[in-house]
Amino acid sequence: MSAGTFDPLIHAPHRLQICAMLDTVDKVEFALLRDGLGVSESVLSKQVKALEDAGYVKVSKGAREGRVRSWAAFTKAGKKAYRDHVAALRAIVG
Repeated sequence: MSAGTFDPLIHAPHRLQICAMLDTVDKVEFALLRDGLGVSESVLSKQVKALEDAGYVKVSKGAREGRVRSWAAFTKAGKKAYRDHVAALRAIVG
């Protein structure tokens, strides 16, 4: 197994937590991400936008229970970048 590539964009604490949450599911609703991180909507939006701009996350919107909801999901490139980053961290501490 290769050491992976350390990614400073992913390494920021909130973005790393977002990626960890996305790694195990197809998509996550913004409210769940916000509550899991314990941050405001604006902080979450800024962090997700950085991942989206890098091509790591795709954001989709849809109606649920009469309200517009937003979901975040990894792109193929995002999942690879996150897993490479985790491998790099393991190499550093291992």
